[in-house]
Amino acid sequence: MKAHSPSVSLSRRHLGPIALTLASAMVLACGPTPAHAPESEGVSAVSQSLTELVVNGTFASGSVSPWWNGPNTQSSVENGQWRVNVASGAANPWDAPIGQDNIPLTNGQAYTLSFTASASTSVTVRVTVQLGVSPYTAPLDQQITLDGTSRQFTFPFTSSLTTNQGQVTFQLGSRGAFTFRADNLSLTTGGSSGSGPIAQTSGFYVDPNANPAAWVRANSGDSRAARIQSSIASKPGARWFGNWSGDITTAVSNFVGAADAADKLPVLVAYNIPGRDCGGASSGGAGSPDAYRTWISAFASAIGTRPAIVIIEPDAVAQLDCLPNDTERQTRLSLLRYATEQFRDRATNTWAYLDGGNAGWIAADTMAQRLESAGAHNVRGFVLNVSNFYTTAQSTSYAGSVNSSLSSRYGYTLPFAVDTSRNGNGANGEWCNPAGRKLGTPSQTGGGAELLLWVKVPGDSDGPCGIAPGVVAGQFSPDLAIRLIDGT
Repeated sequence: MKAHSPSVSLSRRHLGPIALTLASAMVLACGPTPAHAPESEGVSAVSQSLTELVVNGTFASGSVSPWWNGPNTQSSVENGQWRVNVASGAANPWDAPIGQDNIPLTNGQAYTLSFTASASTSVTVRVTVQLGVSPYTAPLDQQITLDGTSRQFTFPFTSSLTTNQGQVTFQLGSRGAFTFRADNLSLTTGGSSGSGPIAQTSGFYVDPNANPAAWVRANSGDSRAARIQSSIASKPGARWFGNWSGDITTAVSNFVGAADAADKLPVLVAYNIPGRDCGGASSGGAGSPDAYRTWISAFASAIGTRPAIVIIEPDAVAQLDCLPNDTERQTRLSLLRYATEQFRDRATNTWAYLDGGNAGWIAADTMAQRLESAGAHNVRGFVLNVSNFYTTAQSTSYAGSVNSSLSSRYGYTLPFAVDTSRNGNGANGEWCNPAGRKLGTPSQTGGGAELLLWVKVPGDSDGPCGIAPGVVAGQFSPDLAIRLIDGT
């Protein structure tokens, strides 16, 4: 298994890709196995002033300056676009570089890189915002797939370094001879809550068909209905999609479309990895790797350019332990990488977060290796505590350790989100319908993480266990819901 190649300064000689052996990617640790199952108060968009950092991003003057091109490239302006002819002799992506230098970056500052691009043939190229000198740290490092159709790309990120020697680069080598075109190149400052899909909506979407809402409608005379409506059913939360969802294109498109019509931001969970939940209470998933690739590609395509938040495959990274051999672990990692690539390329207005387990499960350095191997660098970041109970503070501390390992090993850090649906009283060491748990902070931006989200639907059972021994996974229990409201 190979990690993505290191960031490089594009006017100098460089080292090649860093190899990540299967053994190092597969360092395994035992831990609890949370179960999951399928199944507002919105945050307002924050308006923030933006500062443009690149020069001549529209090529209106007819000149490419101060954009430069390196070996194996020829650069010009054609029909108001930047045209770059790439030669066939480049062995590595960074052997055919183009870019702009002297980009100021500030540690902890949020930025958004956007541009339109196309290519004369179908190719995958590398895009970075990075340090222009050793060690070439790249706060943004993305692979994009291009063809003859000009497409808009938008990549929000948070800088992990402070420098006046930043670069915006496109690394076009190792793909043979082709013509690359780009326009409307922009790198702006601005808080993460003021960029990406959050800025385009008026708050998180409240699912009117979530299990708690459906129960309230069907049981309006129940004495518990008003409390469940007020405390749970009226709050924004995620909808889970899997092999129960029917035609995935229709299911996802209808859900995202309803949110878009209401000017709200939907949260979706993709939960269909083969061998899901290691045979536990939420076992299942796609029947084969090929079936999963078809399913997840259709999922991402159904979102399209509409704004969304997506949680990718709860437990799938942490549960590599459960798979019987390296071949199956490598297959799962390849499927997760494929999923991240699909959301990156097909759902261009989505912030996708790859599940990273919880604060009490996998050692942080091991999780960092797994997230890198599973393609977390292709998407917005990672999410913690899905369907679990650890406090936001515990999750934030764990995320800091994961990011420290990502930075030291791979030269980047990632934003993260936390599931706060049931963490109001923290964890008691149990994961399956434990007593004494409580609702946490409703979905919002900030609060210790980039996003706090109700990913698990409060009141939906983890399985026939704990204080709900007769309630199957995914079934709503009003008793569980009231216990979460009261913290009992």
